[in-house]
Amino acid sequence: IAIDAGKEILKIYDNEIVVNSKQDKSPITQADIKSNNLIISKLKKIEFQIPILSEESLVSWENRKKWNKYWLIDPLDGTKEFINRNGEFTVNIALIENNLPIFGIIYAPAKSLLYYAHKNKGSYKLNTNTNINSINDFTPIHTKKLKNSIVKIIGSRSHSDPEFLKWVEKNYSKYELVKIGSSLKFCLLAEGDADIYPRLGSTSEWDIAAGHIILEEAGGKLKSFDNMNIMYNTKEDILNPHFLAYGNISNIN
Repeated sequence: IAIDAGKEILKIYDNEIVVNSKQDKSPITQADIKSNNLIISKLKKIEFQIPILSEESLVSWENRKKWNKYWLIDPLDGTKEFINRNGEFTVNIALIENNLPIFGIIYAPAKSLLYYAHKNKGSYKLNTNTNINSINDFTPIHTKKLKNSIVKIIGSRSHSDPEFLKWVEKNYSKYELVKIGSSLKFCLLAEGDADIYPRLGSTSEWDIAAGHIILEEAGGKLKSFDNMNIMYNTKEDILNPHFLAYGNISNIN
C-alpha cells in the first residue's frame, strides 16, 4: 500500500505541482489527497472494522476516544520537501493499539527506500528497486553506539527553531548537525547514521507514530522532554509534546 501510494505521489512529483493552503496555512497538493485516498481505500480492504485517522481525513474526538486499535497515517509527510523536490518526503502508516504503535512503515518513494517494524519483531529496510519475494529480502537495521565524542544531532530541513540551537549548544560542545526532512529523521537514528533528534517545534501524532516503532524496534527510544512515554489518542488535540528521539541510550549525556 505504501509503495502504491508512493507511485501516485511520484506521478505528480515528476510533473507540475500545484500548491494550495489548508486552514492552518500549511501547504497541500494533489499528491497529499491522492495518496490519502489510495491508502484509506486499501486499508479498509484489509480489515474494514479498523478505523483510520489521517492528516487529510480527521475524525472527531467524540468518535475516536473510544478507539482501542486504529490506523494512523500521514499520506505525504514532508510536503515542503516534496514541493522543493529534494526527495526527502515519505508515506507514513502506523497501526496503534492501546495508545502505542505496534506496526509502522515509512516509505520514501523518491529514494526507493522502505522502512518497517513490527512490535517485538525488529526493524527492517528495503530498497524497493529490488524484487520483494519475502521478509528475508529486508535488511535488519539497528541503532549504533556513539563512535567518538562528536554527537550527530538531527535538525529539521524546513522548520528552523532558535530553541533547538539553544538546547543543542547547552548540552553538547562537540556535535555535527544533520538536516533532513520528514520522518526520515527516525530512519537515520534507527540505522545508526545519527545519534539524537530533539524536537522542540510543533508536530502531530501522524508525523511520528511509524518512526516511533521503527526506532524502538531498532534499539532506540522516543521520550518527551520530561522523560515520559509518548502516547497516542489520549486527548482531543493530536499534537505531540516536545520530544527526544535517540539511538543507543549510552549516546545521551
